[in-house]
Amino acid sequence: MSDETANGSGDDGEDRRDFLQLATYTVGAVGAALATWPIIDSINPPADVLALSSTEVDIEPIEEGQSITVVWRGRPVFIRHRTADEIEQAVSVSLADLPDPQSDADRTQKPEWLIMVGVCTHLGCIPIGQRETEPKGEFGGWFCPCHGSHYDTSGRIRKGPAPANLEVPAYSFLTDTTIKIG
Repeated sequence: MSDETANGSGDDGEDRRDFLQLATYTVGAVGAALATWPIIDSINPPADVLALSSTEVDIEPIEEGQSITVVWRGRPVFIRHRTADEIEQAVSVSLADLPDPQSDADRTQKPEWLIMVGVCTHLGCIPIGQRETEPKGEFGGWFCPCHGSHYDTSGRIRKGPAPANLEVPAYSFLTDTTIKIG
């Protein structure tokens, strides 16, 4: 009998040690993955936030010349069914006259529907002009009474301290009478 066989340090011992090391590393890796999963999962947005990421709006009851306000991501969104005169006013403006040049066609998917975030780009106020009885400013659109910004019938800044047009959110027409914002 040789010394290696008597001491148990032959190939069987090395195989056993290699197996135990491999098993230990595997169990350690699985344990580390299971321990980090809750941390990784906590980074994902919660269900209530995902629910606010988009909203569907039925626009069928909105008559020509009317506006509604819906909430998307905690911000007001103005949806206006524009009249032919409002569309004509918006289209006829020279881009050279605008502080933030943007054509009406770039702001709408269908000319009769204007959809934009109702937050003034100056200091975050909410412009008035959604109701028929409210002042619409010098350009027939929206007016921010806090600091005097005037927006036209396409939501573009025309006068006042606001540096940019009212934001147009990502939206799509799901049907002729339903839009999805976000």
